[in-house]
Amino acid sequence: MQRKSLTRDECPIARSLERVGEWWSMLIMRDALQGLRRFDEFSRSLGIAPNMLTRRLNALVEAGMLERLAYSERPPRYEYVPTAKGEDLRMVLMALLAWGNRHYAGEGASVELVERETGKPVQPMLVNADGRVVPLEQCALQAGPAASAGMRERLATLDAK
Repeated sequence: MQRKSLTRDECPIARSLERVGEWWSMLIMRDALQGLRRFDEFSRSLGIAPNMLTRRLNALVEAGMLERLAYSERPPRYEYVPTAKGEDLRMVLMALLAWGNRHYAGEGASVELVERETGKPVQPMLVNADGRVVPLEQCALQAGPAASAGMRERLATLDAK
């Protein structure tokens, strides 16, 4: 059975998951955003099979999340550097870290997001264009300019609940 592609799905979450929803991809991006660059570094960090790592790295390059840069010609060797699109995933990963600490770290957090200067823990927040923090309860989904009639109907139905 072939997996359904979500690249044409109208939902931005579905489209995003098509690119990075596979868990190895998320862990590779975590490591790349923490400074790992080379195949052997990812392999050592993750304990992932070489063929799987090659596939995931190629997919992340193709999705525009990582850039492949040659650092050796003989033999050919590459570094994988996060692109601006890959850097934008950092906030998603930090939100996932906070969520995981809140719900799956019964023994206590093994990794925390902290303010560099003070060392105090911080939480990902929603802010408006003016920089004001907006509680999630005060936010709503709304149809964007490219929303189809079906999406507008779906969001109207959700808003009514």
